[in-house]
Amino acid sequence: MNKALLTIRIFFILLCVAGSWLLWYATPEWDAYQGRILVIGLLIGILVILVDLMLKGFSLRGLSALTFGLGVGALVAFFISSSPLFEHGDEQIVFLSRIGLFVICMYLGAVIALRGKDEFNLVIPYIRFVPHNVDVPLVIVDTSALIDGRIVEVCRTQFMSAGIIIPTFVLEDLRKIADSPDQLRKAKGRRGLDALNELKGMERLDLRIEESAVSKEKEVDAKLLFLASSLKAKLLTTDYNLGRMAEFHGIVWLNLNTLTHALISELTVGEVIEVELLKEGKEEDQAVGYLENGSMVVVNGGRAYLNETVPVEVISVLPSAGGKMVFGRVLDDDYSAAKRS
Repeated sequence: MNKALLTIRIFFILLCVAGSWLLWYATPEWDAYQGRILVIGLLIGILVILVDLMLKGFSLRGLSALTFGLGVGALVAFFISSSPLFEHGDEQIVFLSRIGLFVICMYLGAVIALRGKDEFNLVIPYIRFVPHNVDVPLVIVDTSALIDGRIVEVCRTQFMSAGIIIPTFVLEDLRKIADSPDQLRKAKGRRGLDALNELKGMERLDLRIEESAVSKEKEVDAKLLFLASSLKAKLLTTDYNLGRMAEFHGIVWLNLNTLTHALISELTVGEVIEVELLKEGKEEDQAVGYLENGSMVVVNGGRAYLNETVPVEVISVLPSAGGKMVFGRVLDDDYSAAKRS
């Protein structure tokens, strides 16, 4: 439990006990009930704390919706109770009917508002309504996606039309990584901060820093899942385990690795590509190169062209764990001469 919050709760209970003692002190006829009054004050404080714990998952948006619903319900009840329906009749029955009307209308208003709390956001003190339509989807970005860096290029192409949400606890996690004594972790953290700064510099990008009130005791992954579920947002991450957990909770997982593989162009047999041959292959006279997407290209007859970029004709394409493996052969000199001319 947060130490500051625990201190406030203890102080509140002591305040309730002190208030009950002052009430006993100010009422001489209650002198014989001092112990009971102090216990009642203590129980009231504990009851309020229990209600506080029960409302732990109640968000500010829910509170705004509840306040709005109670207000509308009270207004409706006031108009009805002021109508000619309550002008005549027994005063006691009219009074009880008005009380019942207020309770029923405020209950219905609160329930209806809470059911539709995701359809508006009440902002105080301006009291304006912001619709949350499906036309403005939300995507929560985690630490791994920022460190990966590819999100910057994806957003720069403007394919990412959703609102990008970066929670404050992700920023804190990124800062801790950047301040790590481990040089490798420090480099990753700084790369993530650089990516964040580039995202902030994009004018057309809807970037939002979420001041999340999720409990600090939870792990970062648990906070991300809770926030994504609460905001009905998608989760952008390169962490496979976190992505699988998101799928388990019904959260859409945006995987940059899957996107990269999906954008790999399909090579066909007979197609000619240019490959830089970097090292020798396993078989005699073979050389190995790589495409821009990371696919390995094994070239027959390429060992004589190491560290050179040569035209290669594709003879077969096989799937592999890292994507695809391409087999080809070096084209003859006639093709190269024709291309240069």
